Amino acid sequence: MGRMTFVALFLCLSAGALMVRAEDPYLFFEWKVTYGTISPLGVPQQGILINGQFPGPKINCTSNNNIVVNVFNQLDEPFLLSWNGVQHRKNSWQDGTLGTMCPILPGTNFTYHFQVKDQIGSFYYFPTTGMHKAAGAIGGLQVHSRALIPVPFDNPADEYFVLLGDWYNKGHKTLKKILDSGRSIGRPDGIQINGKSGKVGDKAAEPLFTMESGKTYRYRLCNVGMRTSVNFRLQGHTLKLVEMEGSHTVQNVYDSLDLHVGQCLSVLVTADQAAKDYYLVVSSRFAQHQLSTVAIIRYVNGNGQASPELPPPPPNNTKGVAWSMNQFRSFRWNLTASAARPNPQGSYHYGQINITRTIKLVNSRSYVNGKLRFGLNGVSHVDSETPLKLAEYFGASDKAFKYDLIKDEPAQDNTNVILAPSVLNATFRNFVEIIFENHERTIQTYHLDGYSFFAVAVEPGRWSPEKRKNYNLLDAVSRNNIQVYPNSWAAIMTTLDNAGMWSLRSEMWERVYLGQQLYLSVLSPERSLRDEYNLPDNTPLCGIVRGLPMPPPYVI
Repeated sequence: MGRMTFVALFLCLSAGALMVRAEDPYLFFEWKVTYGTISPLGVPQQGILINGQFPGPKINCTSNNNIVVNVFNQLDEPFLLSWNGVQHRKNSWQDGTLGTMCPILPGTNFTYHFQVKDQIGSFYYFPTTGMHKAAGAIGGLQVHSRALIPVPFDNPADEYFVLLGDWYNKGHKTLKKILDSGRSIGRPDGIQINGKSGKVGDKAAEPLFTMESGKTYRYRLCNVGMRTSVNFRLQGHTLKLVEMEGSHTVQNVYDSLDLHVGQCLSVLVTADQAAKDYYLVVSSRFAQHQLSTVAIIRYVNGNGQASPELPPPPPNNTKGVAWSMNQFRSFRWNLTASAARPNPQGSYHYGQINITRTIKLVNSRSYVNGKLRFGLNGVSHVDSETPLKLAEYFGASDKAFKYDLIKDEPAQDNTNVILAPSVLNATFRNFVEIIFENHERTIQTYHLDGYSFFAVAVEPGRWSPEKRKNYNLLDAVSRNNIQVYPNSWAAIMTTLDNAGMWSLRSEMWERVYLGQQLYLSVLSPERSLRDEYNLPDNTPLCGIVRGLPMPPPYVI
């Protein structure tokens, strides 16, 4: 019996989640994606719900679990979900981007099947089609360590997942029309926390979470917004950082933490204050128009409202960038913690591996035929009718895209962009250095699917080879997202040991939609199952590959 047949048999037994014993445990989910009315900022609007919820259902799993999610698209538009931070080892078929998969058409369903292999940490899922991310269909995904793997802190009394970020009151279809017309969607209208926003002094507000005096709680927080970096702080309490995008960190204590778009982290909070209400405060960073919101954290059997005097935010001017940059430098990988490692070659001694390729990417904002476009190194990505991975697999890549239109160095005139699918050919198992250089006045954040990378440096100015002396080559956090401050650069390092077609993109969705992304094609020359799984049997085909004969399968 094939694995997908095995999965299908058990799916019909479950309307929710079910665990089945196998080589590694299976978790099954059935999700219905629908429209529904939501009011994150108190203004009713059309949102995208999963099983009637926003945020969507949380996936709570353990390292090496097999996750099977049957997604029914009941919208009037094609739909896809991506799993931000899940590495999908050898399995970019399940990555959920338009470069790897045909979208799920209205009135149909698709079953994702992937394994959270050798991973722990805090991640989330979100829609990659159109501007759906601005309407919902976002949920938390937390991966616990296996029971035999010690965690470098005591078990918390409870765990709370917080999905926060900026929000637009305009619907996703309106936002898409604005971008298609060549304009920017402008600044957001507010900030939401788990689908709601709050005001100081609102006596009718329900608590976001509760805590018991003397106990310690784990808060997993992800910035799932569209463009805005935020700072969060919990009135009267300190935040002990313990995990960041899949890596245990050195456990520094902070009064507040910056969280940039697409980033996730975990903090421990001890209920060591007087038993009453306290505000969780989230405010925007590096924006002229300041946004903020609050949510109530309530002590069990507490007596008293939260103080209206909120903890102050960090500086928000030039000093604010320096403050945030210094906070980044304080993040360190916990080398003594027992946990899944990002890759065998680079686990402990990544600083001693020879760099085989340096890719320097410079973002740009420009206009093409009067319409706004964003790009990287002079190429503004356009999704093709045929997913890039499928075209490559079927030997039809020459009909869908050209490799290496984007170069390893930016063009002299980086604002004169080409509109085309942007695919960078990469060598399997090479150790690469990627430099993100930001010449704009706005902060950027970038994410790489399929990998964790070592975030070795964030610095002001322009990058040059001698800047490598500023790299942290010992204990940089292994993660999947990096911020680049205005007129600054950031450097990451990783081993391209995960065969597939992988999205490297801005996390600002307006920029993604208008071209600030590319795909890394990491091909195994042996077409071996040791390096990459075969195309799943249930994969829908579209574009130029529909009707083509199936390629010979990968073998051992």
